[in-house]
Amino acid sequence: MFSVEPYAPLDTAKQIAPDVWIFDGPVIGFQYCGVKLPFPTRMTVIRLANGKLFIHSPIRLTDALKTEVDALGEVAYLIAPNTIHYAGVSDWQKAYPNATAYCAPGVIKRAKSVGISISFDAELADTPEAEWAGEIEQVLVRGSYLNEAVFFHKTSKTLILTDLIENFEVAKIHNPIWRFMVKLFGTMDPHGSTPRDMRLTFAGHRDAMRKAVETMIGWNPDYVVLAHGRCYDTNCVAELKRAFSWVLK
Repeated sequence: MFSVEPYAPLDTAKQIAPDVWIFDGPVIGFQYCGVKLPFPTRMTVIRLANGKLFIHSPIRLTDALKTEVDALGEVAYLIAPNTIHYAGVSDWQKAYPNATAYCAPGVIKRAKSVGISISFDAELADTPEAEWAGEIEQVLVRGSYLNEAVFFHKTSKTLILTDLIENFEVAKIHNPIWRFMVKLFGTMDPHGSTPRDMRLTFAGHRDAMRKAVETMIGWNPDYVVLAHGRCYDTNCVAELKRAFSWVLK
């Protein structure tokens, strides 16, 4: 696999706002056109007012990670936010059998198509589930291949994206071929954006996606979590407008 540095330390709670943490995981190989491409992984944990934890895009579960998460509260909601980020949920379901698992539309069909057996309790929609309504807003971005649920923690003004923006840092990529490919995809920091190949999935859904992006901008976030690459902690609205300029035109 191409040489890419993860965001160490791994499996460690990194608080980005009151009741909001990110956890960085290992670099995994994503199968793309017969090649495994390296992606650093990241999940987000939100502690709700009742102490229950909302786990967004669960990374691979280790004993060290479980200890860190258990110290924050009760794992209650496991979120597979899009049709690519779901494989890690199964191990979390085994470790937390009382947790409720939610997925973006299309996840179960996608998993079945690649031979992964996984079950969920409910599909996500454009409106927040009752369990976190009032604390977390959400909007569903639909495409022909990728559906992604986007979340916004109102108190901390934290926006959580998965693959709609990727923002790889050149210093962490040691392989010149992968560095070239990341630039080709349009996902190299500081110019991170929706991968150019992924934009095709929204070709027939541009108006709906534009409205979803306008909703994100209207939330006026102070922090934007990205699953892959450097997150945004300043000028977040400007970064969103820049990264999504291809659909806002």
